[in-house]
Amino acid sequence: MTKKVVGIIGGMGPLATADLFEKIILHTEARTDQEHLRVCIDSNTDIPDRTEALLHGGKDPVPELTKSAQRLVSIGAEVLVMPCNTAHGFYEQVAASVNVPVLHMIALTRDALKERGIQRAGLLATDGTVETGIYQKTFADSGIELLVPEGEDQKAVMEIIYDGVKAGRTDFDTGAFRKTCEHLLARGAEVLVLGCTELPPAFADYHLDYPNIDPTLELALGAIRAAGGTVKH
Repeated sequence: MTKKVVGIIGGMGPLATADLFEKIILHTEARTDQEHLRVCIDSNTDIPDRTEALLHGGKDPVPELTKSAQRLVSIGAEVLVMPCNTAHGFYEQVAASVNVPVLHMIALTRDALKERGIQRAGLLATDGTVETGIYQKTFADSGIELLVPEGEDQKAVMEIIYDGVKAGRTDFDTGAFRKTCEHLLARGAEVLVLGCTELPPAFADYHLDYPNIDPTLELALGAIRAAGGTVKH
C-alpha cells in the first residue's frame, strides 16, 4: 500500500503541533527514514484564538484554518489533522474546504475510550471546548458520561493552559490544577481526558501523574493508520 502524505494544521499552539509530530514519529513502526510517513506542517500562528471566537465574539479563525488546510493540500497532503480540540468547533467548515479526509480528534478519543470500556471520564479542556459542548455532542449515545470541572476548578484548567504552557512557564504553580484533577476523580471519573492539546505537554513537564487519555496521541495513531503506516506496538 502506498503511504499517504499527512498534513498538520498547526500553530494552536506551536508546542502542541510539535507534540503531535513527535507522537506520529515515535508510534510509527519504522527501521529507516524511508519507512516513516511524509508529514507536512503548517504551524499557522495567525489562526485567532478559538475560545475567544466561540464565546466572546473574537476574530473568526475559519479563514486561517481553511487557508492552512488548502495550503497543505496544495503541496500534496492527502490526510489532514488538526491538533487543537477547540478548533473542532469549526471542524465542518474546515472539512468542507478541502477534498481530502480531515480526521476528527474527538471522535477518535471517544472510540478509544469505548475500546477501553470506560464509562465515566473527566474532561479537562478550554472554556470554548466545554461551553460549546464539542465533546458532549461527539460523545452522545457513546455510553460514556463526561464530567466537567465546576467554578474555580475550570478556572484552574484555563490558567495552566494559558499562563503555564502557552506562556512557556516552567515554574508554574500547579496546585489548583491538581485539585481540579483530584475533584474529578473523586466524582467517579475513571480517566481524565486531556481535551486541550496543551495538556499532554503540561502533564509531562509538570509531572502530573493522573490516569488519563491523550487525544493528541489518539490523533497521531489515527493519522498513522489513515496514511497507511503501521502503529508500533
